[in-house]
Amino acid sequence: MGVAEQALARPLALSRNAARVYPSPMHDCSDQELMLRYQAGELAAFELLYRRHNTPFYRYLLRLAGDRGTAEDMFQETWAKVIRARSSYKPVAQFSTYLYTIGHRCFIDHARKARRLSVVDPGTQELEDPAPSPAENAELALARKRLDAALRSLPDQQRDVFLLKEEAGLDLDAIAMVTGASREAVKSQLRYATHKLRDAMAAATPGASA
Repeated sequence: MGVAEQALARPLALSRNAARVYPSPMHDCSDQELMLRYQAGELAAFELLYRRHNTPFYRYLLRLAGDRGTAEDMFQETWAKVIRARSSYKPVAQFSTYLYTIGHRCFIDHARKARRLSVVDPGTQELEDPAPSPAENAELALARKRLDAALRSLPDQQRDVFLLKEEAGLDLDAIAMVTGASREAVKSQLRYATHKLRDAMAAATPGASA
């Protein structure tokens, strides 16, 4: 069990009398079905749901916040809120939309408290990947560093929309639901963010043509 799972273990207690009402194999269940099974008392359903989403969700928070400590705080806070709200959960949207909406709100709260996001050396933020060759590793690290720097140059809203699309894989309607913006506003922010990132990456690449 990882650090996040250990931190979340205590709030997971449910009634021992909770009924099992979903006979289908758990791995075949949708995210919404897993959340309902967890609501009904099946802890294994939450564990599977967590495994499905923890890595992309953490990556989203890490790149959004630009700081590992802040990202970890928001990560644990979000999952704790999911746990606490399990009794009132209703599958009115995709679970990923539900999860990222809570994470987005946690980010807004942290940003308001800090006013400005912390900026750290991107070399400390790198996610663990399968080990490539030394040359590939150096190239990947440089590309990551350039991308992180380009992401930090974006306004908060544009960075958030871009990461919800690219990291979380949400569509425009889901992003609009998460951020509370209109679909057209999301589309516009995504377009601006993509153009700015493309220009920033090109400018940071030696020998890149305009």
